Amino acid sequence: MKLIRLECILPAVMSAALFVSEVHAFSGFQNSQVSAHGSTATQADGSHDFDFLIGDWKAHVRRLPERLKGSNVWVEYDGISNHKKLLDSNANFEEFDVSSPDHKLRIKAQTLRLYNPESHQWSIYLVDLDKGTLDLPPVVGQFNGKRGEFYNQQTWEGRAVLVRYVWLNISPKSSRMEQSFSSDGGKTWEVNWICELSR
Repeated sequence: MKLIRLECILPAVMSAALFVSEVHAFSGFQNSQVSAHGSTATQADGSHDFDFLIGDWKAHVRRLPERLKGSNVWVEYDGISNHKKLLDSNANFEEFDVSSPDHKLRIKAQTLRLYNPESHQWSIYLVDLDKGTLDLPPVVGQFNGKRGEFYNQQTWEGRAVLVRYVWLNISPKSSRMEQSFSSDGGKTWEVNWICELSR
């Protein structure tokens, strides 16, 4: 997955804060929900939504290198995806390492997930420990039942695109994460990354 490098952290943090408020409207997620009778119900605590991921997994990845070009040529990888909680908190950290069958291609990555109890949303950051960088803005969102949706905006090959992560097919033994891009404001989406976890 492509990491966006930023020259200055402060503008990125401000941009992330603005984007979080836009995600509420775009994704349809709200901090409270209005019932048919007009009363407002507080949203459920989602701080344990990623607990299913904690532990060690086998990872099978399909990646679409040529994105938003109508390509159907996928590259496949196999490896590991290991997750642990940080300091008995709801935050968790992933170590991810997969290679193509011929071992010529390798993706080594780390992910930090943080839960905000006020917004009831998760922020997902790509981390590059080798380069000492943190990808900003984060992908932000939450779960609705056993489906999680998370969004941000990036530049891909000079184009502004919406990015969506979706977690689905969640069980103790398997789960699936998909990344999609949209270049038309979310009207259509192209899946370009599929990660299937099993144990």
